[in-house]
Amino acid sequence: MTEKLELLEEHRSFDGVQLKYRHYSTVLGCDMTFSLFLPNKEEFETPPLVWWLSGLTCTDDNFTHKAGAQKKAAELGVAMLMPDTSPRGDGVADSADWDLGQGAGFYVNATEEPWARNYKMYDYIVTELTAIARDEFGLTGPESIMGHSMGGHGALVIGLRNSGRFCSISAFAPIVNPMEVPWGLKAFDAYLGADRETWSEWDATKLLVEYDGRTQTPILIDQGTGDSFYDGQLQPAKLAEIADEQGYPLALRMQDGYDHSYYFIASFIEEHLEFHQKYL
Repeated sequence: MTEKLELLEEHRSFDGVQLKYRHYSTVLGCDMTFSLFLPNKEEFETPPLVWWLSGLTCTDDNFTHKAGAQKKAAELGVAMLMPDTSPRGDGVADSADWDLGQGAGFYVNATEEPWARNYKMYDYIVTELTAIARDEFGLTGPESIMGHSMGGHGALVIGLRNSGRFCSISAFAPIVNPMEVPWGLKAFDAYLGADRETWSEWDATKLLVEYDGRTQTPILIDQGTGDSFYDGQLQPAKLAEIADEQGYPLALRMQDGYDHSYYFIASFIEEHLEFHQKYL
């Protein structure tokens, strides 16, 4: 158990610093890691914060190592916070399947056993890790949120459920309608139980239909046309159609030939950071 923040890595990067920490999460009941990029302190004393939520099987390292976001973040003076994707450890429930259990937290608060004890990723991000960002690092300024695939689902749900908190939301190839696709059906049935009425608060399409926030947080979605998961698991056009009906500010950009990988993310991450900077 790591009761205090433990610095695991520190790297100078593009006039900023890339950090990795471990700490004990009281919400999740296990040790967790997260990564944090901070731009030059002397130039940007209280930078705005962009959250990044990663996808299935990933950790916080995937984004920091592969996305190439540090250069643009340093230039714009933006901090970035990257949580892990699930609780982890020997005492944490898991599955033999890659798309359920550790590495696949789906950013929900599980209500079903054996998952309910640890799988509270929504509360972890919205409350516990938020408090760490503000209290330990002074990141008390404006915030935006973005993510990829399962993390895109998380960014959309957290952004829409916390109206007014985030200045903007963006996603790469997000799961927008988990109640109706295989990845979401499997995870929601395990984590949330058989009562589908309880699932809608974790589905971006349902949240957007019922969205009554006075602040319409702008959304940007990039989707590759070469993504093998596009038709069966992602279906971002569903969310774009609802946004159009609702008059909600959502832009869906179809990117020709791009797949589901970090090559896709690295190709457009600077544009996403520039998008967030406009609102931050």
